[in-house]
Amino acid sequence: MKKKAYLPDVYFTNRTNTCRFAVGVSGANPLYVIGLNPSTADDQKSDRTISKIINFAAINGFDGFVMFNLYPQRTPYPKRLPRNATMQLVHQNCRYLKKVLTKTEKIFLLAAWGSSIELRPYLPGCLKLLTKEIKSQNTTWLKIGSLTKNGHPRHPSRASYKEKLQHFDIDAYLANKKIP
Repeated sequence: MKKKAYLPDVYFTNRTNTCRFAVGVSGANPLYVIGLNPSTADDQKSDRTISKIINFAAINGFDGFVMFNLYPQRTPYPKRLPRNATMQLVHQNCRYLKKVLTKTEKIFLLAAWGSSIELRPYLPGCLKLLTKEIKSQNTTWLKIGSLTKNGHPRHPSRASYKEKLQHFDIDAYLANKKIP
């Protein structure tokens, strides 16, 4: 994907834009990404995380990207996520993930939530639900470089472009982290 103007054609939010379910630029071979939660990027402007994803996608030969998150509520500070998940949002998030990914035959999915998944007890459960939604699809999971010291896939905003995209065994991760 050549560096070009930020013009997302995939953009799903709630009515008040306080939650974002997906943002991205379509392509024949897009990189799909699951982060922790959306920050400030919208359909008009990028943010640091999206800019890094765009560059990781381009460096690795992808011609688009779509960003999803474990939990859809917007905040640039994951510690400000609610103490308890709103299950309606969690299920809506799963529906948008499935809606976008069912249009793709071969899915390259970058795990990119970082160690912040430990901040709220519901976040691992959100991951489990999202993985169930796409279990039957032809998905290759990826991670950036090595895992964090806590054993989580790195968040793009903290990763160097020198780090390579590598295979990520999502089933081993879920088992190792004892995610029910």
